[in-house]
Amino acid sequence: MSVKIRLNTASATHVVLAKVGNPQRDEPLQTSKEVFPISEEDQPTLTGIFLKPFKNLMAHRFTHHSSLDQHEMNTCVKAIFETKNGLYERGVEIAKRLYSKSNHPNIKAGDLCIAHIKEAQVEGEFVQGLCILKSESVVPFLSISTRDGDLQISTEQGINPDKIDKGCLILDYWSKKGYYVLTFDRSGSDSRFWVRDFLGVEAVPDAAFLTNAYTKMAVEFLEEDKPADDTPPWETCNAARGALEYFEEREKFDLEEFEEEVLKTPEAKSKFHEQRARLEEEQGQPLETSFEISKKDVTKAKKRINAVLKLDTGVEIHVKSTLSTEHDPVLERGYDDRKGMKFIKVFFNKDLSA
Repeated sequence: MSVKIRLNTASATHVVLAKVGNPQRDEPLQTSKEVFPISEEDQPTLTGIFLKPFKNLMAHRFTHHSSLDQHEMNTCVKAIFETKNGLYERGVEIAKRLYSKSNHPNIKAGDLCIAHIKEAQVEGEFVQGLCILKSESVVPFLSISTRDGDLQISTEQGINPDKIDKGCLILDYWSKKGYYVLTFDRSGSDSRFWVRDFLGVEAVPDAAFLTNAYTKMAVEFLEEDKPADDTPPWETCNAARGALEYFEEREKFDLEEFEEEVLKTPEAKSKFHEQRARLEEEQGQPLETSFEISKKDVTKAKKRINAVLKLDTGVEIHVKSTLSTEHDPVLERGYDDRKGMKFIKVFFNKDLSA
């Protein structure tokens, strides 16, 4: 099930601020003493910064093994949505929860913004939301100002809006199912504390999620299962494109059919099952074996296919997926008897980096 969301009508109205350290390193938690109201003049700029990361993200929802009433984040968010004056108290609770979960040595201290959002659109209806952003690094920036009829330059430290590390946007939709949550963590899948420990969410197994999951598995599986010989990476790349043709040609995915037509051998099927089991463990939920295919997510998957050839001399060659379909190859492999080394010859007309 796909939910239509529009954020161009939304505005950030109030924000609670915090500095969240790592308890293991005896770094403190500091929260603002009150809610910071965002002026109408600053709302367009700050709203754009707050909501920019949440485009084209897959949906999640709060989950609890017993009851959502016992889910701490769900309870805080519900109180904020139901009580106009609850943002500060519950925002501090959220900051304290994040602090208590930040005790792994790899978790960095950072600045936290918890902002109330009004008039986001979900399925054509205006809803409120809660945006939580954590930035774990600051960057220097220059400021040129006028003083005594002359120009002065100074440096300050601040947050780069394009480098915000973690965030979530919780929308007042599906309240009885755990709300509709969009989330990201730029540190990657190795750091799960944001999604599991802090937020306590699971991915919504809709068409977009399942199409992304299976196309990613198919491509990664072909990469891992490639022969341990001199097979060029662009051939593996071409095989991955071939696997994605299954998703392009059908409206519905069926795992058994996919295995028979794409994987074919018992060994390949067994390895793919192992990969699927690992992903299910990471996601904390089983994957459906039959679902409607999201065509736009298949297109995205094809764009991500690129071959990379890593050589022991420190050279990397990045090959676009379109190269594998060209009839006149621009790469030539060989062996140099004099040097006793393999080589790759690259043909080109113009150096576009110059």
